Amino acid sequence: MNPKYLSTNTSFYNLKPDHILDRLDKNGFNTSGHILALNSLENRVYRVGLEDQSNVVVKCYRPGRWSKEQIQEEHDFILELQKGGLQVLPPLPFANGSTISTEDDGIPYSIWPLNTGRIVEEFSSADLPIIGRMLATLHNISDGKSTKTRIPISLQDYAKPALNYILQNGNLSSSLRKYYEQIAMETFQEYENLEHFVPFQRIHGDCHKGNILSSKDGFVFIDFDDHCMGPIVQDFWMLLPFGDESSVQERQIFLEAYKEFRPINESWFRLIPSLRGIRYIYYSAWILKRWEDPSFPNAFPHFGTEEYWEKEVRDLESLLAGREDSNFPSLKEAEEKFSQDETLDQGEAYGNSESNDIANSVPSKKKPEITNKDLFWDWEGD
Repeated sequence: MNPKYLSTNTSFYNLKPDHILDRLDKNGFNTSGHILALNSLENRVYRVGLEDQSNVVVKCYRPGRWSKEQIQEEHDFILELQKGGLQVLPPLPFANGSTISTEDDGIPYSIWPLNTGRIVEEFSSADLPIIGRMLATLHNISDGKSTKTRIPISLQDYAKPALNYILQNGNLSSSLRKYYEQIAMETFQEYENLEHFVPFQRIHGDCHKGNILSSKDGFVFIDFDDHCMGPIVQDFWMLLPFGDESSVQERQIFLEAYKEFRPINESWFRLIPSLRGIRYIYYSAWILKRWEDPSFPNAFPHFGTEEYWEKEVRDLESLLAGREDSNFPSLKEAEEKFSQDETLDQGEAYGNSESNDIANSVPSKKKPEITNKDLFWDWEGD
């Protein structure tokens, strides 16, 4: 590893409150000395009090994960969503107009307004239509453009590099290594068979309940750290219950509201099992890459054991075994019908200038063992 990168990582692991306060003071923020580290494994995030009794959040990005250009593209996307009328939390600009800065330690950072909203563990029947229209609005705004620097959710750029890293560095036994590779490749093949049926565009990328806050002004989308190009259903499967018959009604309430602003073919959800499998693999590679960070062995004491990898194989097997049990229509069967029936709706929904303003309004009369804290690595609950 590059010595400069090792030095920057060491600085990142050893960030102290004074380092954070200095960053703010240099940029004209008069701090009160009050600082609180927030719960985030991937980055270092701090709540800082100012002399005027207000608070801001400082986010220091893990060195080596994103380039400055990639971070800037994330910020620009958030600002684009805000301009389009979606409730988001954009970064604050520095004096030079930029939203990213870097000190001598090489650690990029940004400053954000503090949102005092709360995470909603379960959406009510009244919440679901609001969130459904908001997600449709997000997808409408983000459609039609491509990212320039963000890593897409593709086999070549996202899934296979993660698998290769595990095979090379995971210390799996020879027999388990062979079986892990086999089940991973079957997952990738399933994804490849179906991905071309599903729209591929800019998405949130990590759209789960922990990244939607409920505030006095309504719901707010936060944490676009994983923003990328990907299959549109990536933004559904972490947010809604799938594979649970008792939650069909909940999904339908959400989807009916989504369809008011943007059409969706429910056959696209057949991609979810392979997307989940890819996420499991990517997640394990993510932990493995960060094992030198002292916080990771403490957070994942069982990671890397034979039992861990055996469970991972069982989880991947279970996903593939359950893919045929889906109650969603076949992608091939539904695609032609969708392209005919939804053409008019699509033309009316995309670019609807009123849709962004009413996404947070009252609904219209139109008709595994892994927990959130384990699966979503930037979980920043209360």
